[in-house]
Amino acid sequence: MNPSPAEAAFRAALATRILVKDGPYGTAIQAHGLTEADYRGALELPRDQKGNNDLLNLTRPDLIEGIARAYAEAGAELLATNSFNANAISQADYGTEALVPAINRAAAEIVRRVADEASRADGRPRFVAGALGPTNKTLSLSPRVEDPGFREVDFDQVKAVYRQQIDALLEGGVDFILIETVFDTLNAKAAAFAAMEAEDARGARVPLLLSMTLTDLSGRNLSGQTVEAFFVSIAHTRPLAVGLNCSFGATELRPHVQTLAAVADAPLMVYPNAGLPNAFGGYDEAPETTAALIRDWAESGLVNIVGGCCGTTPAHIAAIRRAVEGLSPRVPPAPRTVLALSGLEAAIFA
Repeated sequence: MNPSPAEAAFRAALATRILVKDGPYGTAIQAHGLTEADYRGALELPRDQKGNNDLLNLTRPDLIEGIARAYAEAGAELLATNSFNANAISQADYGTEALVPAINRAAAEIVRRVADEASRADGRPRFVAGALGPTNKTLSLSPRVEDPGFREVDFDQVKAVYRQQIDALLEGGVDFILIETVFDTLNAKAAAFAAMEAEDARGARVPLLLSMTLTDLSGRNLSGQTVEAFFVSIAHTRPLAVGLNCSFGATELRPHVQTLAAVADAPLMVYPNAGLPNAFGGYDEAPETTAALIRDWAESGLVNIVGGCCGTTPAHIAAIRRAVEGLSPRVPPAPRTVLALSGLEAAIFA
């Protein structure tokens, strides 16, 4: 299928500069100290809704729009939706599964509006990515130590859950689908499969961005894969960009960014936390510190898209934008024409 106008514009931008992604919604929302009534709004729901950040797309759209606008004003060109847990599996914790389509459409419409307003104001293109989190279930691991073969969900169930979310995000006007914070690669493959099905049903391209999260300094995700094996596992989706997010701060992520940059024949996207969390779960790394670390990545030719994850703020995004402005984007290596297989690690047959 032919690229969409947004995909074509995004690829053109990637060829000329390092693009800047936005920051997180979770810690931004936490900073507002909302009560359960703020989350619930006027909705009649049977369970406590405090912490259901995705529901705020319906009950406090003004708050979500304000966060998105702050990131756009800070210089973010790629804006993600507040939909990390807006899937039926995660929303089941709150008894709000029936609201999943409405939550995702609203999430997309809010950020689409902010992106379009920012583009009209200065003439620079903005892009909207529909964010899909990993859900709170895993396809690769059993939650029962005594029964390693047990799974709470199966592949088709997870795929169907993601398909519902993707369809609603596309209806709301997103340009791309962002499969982020991948701790289980099989979950990510279910999401990618769902996006491919949506693409076939629509008869139009659904470009994918995929971002892995690491669970320890050895450079593996929760399901045990290395970053190289992760890329081999998802390379068939021909991602618009691939990368790493969350996990750690930029200092700890750097060697893994370097590893992925050497093997990924797609643009590389990285958005770290604002350092490691402190004893209270907060983040203390200053915007200038994060930006300087990311600038080092850029000067080393490692990245194409940069932004922030947990603990970063619009001030971090503005500092990152200034830090990479004028620096050349990474040039991805040529695609490998060899057999590449992956389990927990990659096997490359030259």
